Amino acid sequence: MGRLDGKVAIITGAARGQGEAEARLFAAEGARVLLTDVLDDVGEKVANDIGDTAAYRHLDVRDPAEWSAAVSDAAKRFGGVDVLVNNAGILKLGLIEHQPLDEYLDVVMVNQVGCFLGMQAVVPVMKARGGGSIVNISSTAGLAGTAGLAAYTASKFAIRGMTKTAALELGHAGIRVNSVHPGGIDTDMVKIPELAHLDSDATYRRMPIPRIGEAIEVARLVLFLASDESSFSTGAEFVIDGGYLAGPPVEGM
Repeated sequence: MGRLDGKVAIITGAARGQGEAEARLFAAEGARVLLTDVLDDVGEKVANDIGDTAAYRHLDVRDPAEWSAAVSDAAKRFGGVDVLVNNAGILKLGLIEHQPLDEYLDVVMVNQVGCFLGMQAVVPVMKARGGGSIVNISSTAGLAGTAGLAAYTASKFAIRGMTKTAALELGHAGIRVNSVHPGGIDTDMVKIPELAHLDSDATYRRMPIPRIGEAIEVARLVLFLASDESSFSTGAEFVIDGGYLAGPPVEGM
């Protein structure tokens, strides 16, 4: 038996990176999965590769109408929605002193508003199913400030707060809501040109687990939260960062 047998999941940002790893793992564990993204060619290829238990749909997470259509699609194809993974996100660097407002709002709209709209869209369907699990992907930047990432940090702190509020509002309906806080993970999002000059390996070597994380490692944590194994967890923060936030590195170790 799979750990998600009988469950239906919607995963945003599922064309690559963490979302792709989650979609593949969920399907392997028995779930039927609606992959969503704006990278249509890539997303369709992933869904086709997974097989009959997966489908792909274009979804701009900033658009309430597209969210409503995606949830309806999942319900028609697979019978309902039991799991939502709000994984879609973008990263734009910028100092508070210089970052243009429109750039700041781009990040907020995708990361923060997209997460809000996703939760709003699935709640009625989950209530009709008798409950469900929502997993919101935040970041270590949702637990501590990061210079040069004001927009990203603000959006990830917001996800953390919304998660707790949603857990309070939805617990009696059988809907659990948790946030996941990855540190450095080897995905395309951290390979933007603006970060090319940084020696990220030097940072990772100083962590308790001295390496960058892998998307599948995050996917395994999300799988736990999506499954009934985490039945007493809600409103909580699950950190997966190789020990980055545990404390300052000890010199010589």
